[in-house]
Amino acid sequence: MNPLKELQRYGQSIYLDEIRRSWIHDGTLERLIEEDGLRGVTSNPAIFQKAIAESNDYDAAIARHAAAGDDAATTYEALVVEDIQGAADLFRPMFDASDGEHGFVSLEVSPELAHDEEGTVAEGLHLWRRLARPNVFIKVPATDAGVPAIRRLIAAGVNVNVTLLFGLERYRQVVDAYLSGLEERRQRGEAVDHVASVASFFLSRIDVEVDPRLDAVVNNGGPQASAAQQLRGTAAVSSAKQAYQVYLAEFEGGERFLELAEAGAKPQRLLWASTSTKDPSYPDVKYVEPLIGQDTINTLPLETLEAYRDHGAPGADRVLEGANDAAALLEALSGVGVDLHGVVRQLEQEGVEKFVKPFRSLLGTLSEALAKAPA
Repeated sequence: MNPLKELQRYGQSIYLDEIRRSWIHDGTLERLIEEDGLRGVTSNPAIFQKAIAESNDYDAAIARHAAAGDDAATTYEALVVEDIQGAADLFRPMFDASDGEHGFVSLEVSPELAHDEEGTVAEGLHLWRRLARPNVFIKVPATDAGVPAIRRLIAAGVNVNVTLLFGLERYRQVVDAYLSGLEERRQRGEAVDHVASVASFFLSRIDVEVDPRLDAVVNNGGPQASAAQQLRGTAAVSSAKQAYQVYLAEFEGGERFLELAEAGAKPQRLLWASTSTKDPSYPDVKYVEPLIGQDTINTLPLETLEAYRDHGAPGADRVLEGANDAAALLEALSGVGVDLHGVVRQLEQEGVEKFVKPFRSLLGTLSEALAKAPA
């Protein structure tokens, strides 16, 4: 059996962390849905920068926008909305058959708005209305400004994919924002049964930041060196396992959600993101295999998806295994001088910057393409 499909037996859904216009029209995405059991697609500014700037898929559309006199920002929005709508339509039968549990496609608000609550809410509402599909997520980063924006968008009935989550404290704030948004709707007498949300916990970037700090301790020698060596490559998966414990406490046994569930509310599922292995010394499915679990999602870039199809080994709810050990490992990081809270703050800031840079680059590329397009 295809290991990707077999993950469904353990309650996990696989999304593709990539989108290309050609895949929507040439049958590639449909094949991934049929053969690999793909249940959704995620996108971000970096993905669209690669798709638009490094292919000819959009040449005809860009020429049409040039003829209409559109600027780069207008053209960008039109292009990505078309792609998200097209992908969402391919997933719509799955969405309907699963009563709205599977078949979502995500589109991110402008990364330029990461620290602008009002701007995020306004653009989130705008994109939601323009997409006009029930099976789309509006992606909002979990920044200080993003968290209240998430609450307001949920309260407005917008499906939200919370992105750029790196730490447990911020994750708890996100859960509260989701529950508060649903409670606001219920207090107004509005339905909560159709509002969906996922919380995207980024993984490989945590190890990319923590491991060099551990390596420095190892290289310095001394009594902490051995402990630091053993902690290498454990921070991300341990954080994810602890996040899942928070999820269980809030959505399996939490009184706030149980009251909302009586009105039909859905849990805000955890989505494992940033799942490509950056360190070649680690297995290429490092951020897939140990995090299989009920009601979770793992979004994989194409290379990781193909690797798991080739040699993945699905098993039981592994995200539950070693929960106490995970807590101890995270505690041990501070014992060797790694400030995990500082790491999380740094990653959040850098995460925004890593989306702003390709977003601006793409707008520049589109400006040039519009100027060169034939009249």
